[in-house]
Amino acid sequence: MDLELRHLRVVCAIAEAGSLTKAAAALRMTQPGLSAQLRRIETMLGGALFDRRRDGAVPTGFGELVLTRAQSILPGVDGLLADTTRAARRMSAPDRVRLGSVGGPLLGHLILAVRESLPGTEVTARSHSSPVPLLEDVAAGRLEAAVLGDNPHDELLPHDGVALVPFATEPVFALLPAAHPLAAQEEVDLAQLLDEDWAVPGPDRDRTREYWSSVCALTHRRPFAPYEAEGRQLIEIVRAGLAVSLCQATFIEVPGVAVRPLAGNPLHYRHVLAWRRDGPLAPHHTEILTRVRTGYANTCADSPAYARWLKRGSGEAPVES
Repeated sequence: MDLELRHLRVVCAIAEAGSLTKAAAALRMTQPGLSAQLRRIETMLGGALFDRRRDGAVPTGFGELVLTRAQSILPGVDGLLADTTRAARRMSAPDRVRLGSVGGPLLGHLILAVRESLPGTEVTARSHSSPVPLLEDVAAGRLEAAVLGDNPHDELLPHDGVALVPFATEPVFALLPAAHPLAAQEEVDLAQLLDEDWAVPGPDRDRTREYWSSVCALTHRRPFAPYEAEGRQLIEIVRAGLAVSLCQATFIEVPGVAVRPLAGNPLHYRHVLAWRRDGPLAPHHTEILTRVRTGYANTCADSPAYARWLKRGSGEAPVES
């Protein structure tokens, strides 16, 4: 058996984890399987790499030598693989574009825009509750573009090689059971919502839950949230009359729930598009942005609660140029 890069990665993973058990979990291997592989690597290299102790695995002197070399080799190899992957993608016409999205109204418009700009290209998409992993995937070349979102004072951090374009900032609205007394009002005070039980998303890397709590704290109160849910499950809890929650202004009411503006617009959500500057969408980004902006404006007009709110104000969707 010849020494391979994967063997060096195994050795580095064990050293970083400090034990075979933790390293096996990180590598998604069984502990016996990792132990057997380590024995084969040690036989191949000619010496023990780790002292196995009850409290973990400690590199031997010989292991330190191997680790020093491995840690100098692997970053260069990883950089080479990333560079060649991007170069190969630039050199050939794209036959597949991979998109990602958080929850929101823009993914469908983005898919249509990409199809119109790159006819014949296969488009795939996947979603995630948090924008941070999606942004990391765009930066790593695992996605060509993504629909993201962030909150005031907690904006997404820039990544090398990624264009981040804020697209629109909209208010956050109240999500209520349709039969709730507050649903009869044109707008709802945040303080009124805080008299109710809440359903909130789980803690995540986009920190939406923390943002909601911080704004509520300005009223010297915090929401009592016995229900933690997202997506369809959160909507069903509200529909059942068990709790209230918050939603994007472009959320379209479904039977059993009501969407109402918050008085004074205390919370906001920003839509952001991200794409690789050296990816296949970069030459077409202007036309894609134009098409998505048009689609978003139509979505705002088709969202009854938001359309009424806009009509009372500027009458135009807050699309950023």
